[in-house]
Amino acid sequence: MITPPTHTTGPRPDDWRTLFLLRPDIIFLNHGSFGACPRPVFEIYQQWQLELERQPVEFLGRRFAGLMQEARRALAEYVNAQADELVYVPNATTGINIVARSLSLRAGDEVLTTDHEYGAMDRTWRFLAQKNGAVYKQVSMPLPVTTQQDFVERFWTGVTWRTRVIFMSHITSSTALIFPVQEICRRAREAGILTVIDGAHALGQIPVDLAELDADFYTSNAHKWLNAPKGAAFLYARRAVQPLLEPLVVSWGWQSENPSGSRFIDEQEWQGTRDIAAYLAVPAAIRFQKEHDWARVQHECHALAQYARTVISRVTGLAPISPDAPDWYAQMVALPLPPCDADALKARLYDEFRIEVPITFWRGQPFLRISLQAYNRRVEVDALAEALKTCM
Repeated sequence: MITPPTHTTGPRPDDWRTLFLLRPDIIFLNHGSFGACPRPVFEIYQQWQLELERQPVEFLGRRFAGLMQEARRALAEYVNAQADELVYVPNATTGINIVARSLSLRAGDEVLTTDHEYGAMDRTWRFLAQKNGAVYKQVSMPLPVTTQQDFVERFWTGVTWRTRVIFMSHITSSTALIFPVQEICRRAREAGILTVIDGAHALGQIPVDLAELDADFYTSNAHKWLNAPKGAAFLYARRAVQPLLEPLVVSWGWQSENPSGSRFIDEQEWQGTRDIAAYLAVPAAIRFQKEHDWARVQHECHALAQYARTVISRVTGLAPISPDAPDWYAQMVALPLPPCDADALKARLYDEFRIEVPITFWRGQPFLRISLQAYNRRVEVDALAEALKTCM
């Protein structure tokens, strides 16, 4: 049995960095790409890996179902769902692929989305559209955004009688915007349209209440903002639509001789030999955030993102792409850059100033995407601003 560490009070501001395993010589302003796992959570993860190696037959052959059920229950409680409504997957890309490849789309059926979606997901839907003749249709959502109501109305103009699926990010990767997915899901339910939400950046950065959101399918990474180990994510499916899903990997769970009572769980959970330690460490990541008053951390990180908007905009002379409101951004903000050699700029920021920060693109426009976690401080944002003055 894995014994979690005990924490009673949050660390002092200067101690946050010591709780993470990040190199001390790097200004890390890129939590959003792959996350960063706190040391206590990583230790739990390694304990699970060690326990697996000590008796792999017992671990995978006898304990697997019970351990996974316990891990699903902890995550389900965190996102306000039932344990048989979600399964663990390695990443959100896998979650979307399970759904997209399962839906029986026909020639002419439309999958409606925005022009802000993650490139890997765009490729997934386009790949399938080429195979079955469906249409992957993007609604242009121009910047800057204004109000969430305007966003919803503009997006809804893309709905036609051919629309079968709405696919949308909860928080976008390239532009770091929070989209009003709950209202989109509500309208889609009334119209009989399936909703598939890519919440890769949402879990742990903003509240995720799946019962309230009422999407048909929702996937998110736990290894980003929830600070779980790499390779931990989940796919949620409402019970009513679970029969639509097929296993992405067919294994012993298909037509199981020992069914759990949920075909969704049986078919998606057991995929042969694999390391499930990252999944089993998710409850430790949830505990870590609860023990460290994570709502306060999120509030402070948003304030730092707000500061970054102001400071970087002064350097670039370009206005932010959204109103200054937590409805539009949380701990991650994308700020437009003037025309530049993005690869050269990113290389200089890292090689000369030891700043890890990505440059994303939307419609050919470069953006500096700053994503902030508990270990970041204002002085690091200031260092980025000074480096930009030198490089631009």
